[in-house]
Amino acid sequence: MSMKRTNVYADPADLEIIKRAAQRRGVSEAEIIREGIHLAALASQSWDEPLFSRTYAGSGRSPSQQEVREAVADASLRGVEPDAA
Repeated sequence: MSMKRTNVYADPADLEIIKRAAQRRGVSEAEIIREGIHLAALASQSWDEPLFSRTYAGSGRSPSQQEVREAVADASLRGVEPDAA
């Protein structure tokens, strides 16, 4: 992966935490900072599709506790995954 150098200002207390974390994990301070930047970038990203985009045909209602138990029991007897209700 290609990287680009940049300068940032950081709180000295945060830098001390990064230093200790790097020593504890056996990696460079730069690696900890890159990981933090990556996590911040992902947290700020917007996605084009919803996380759960699949739809299932169903009755439009949640199954009852008894229906769930029956589906799981039937599937375990057949040795297969239960169908999505």
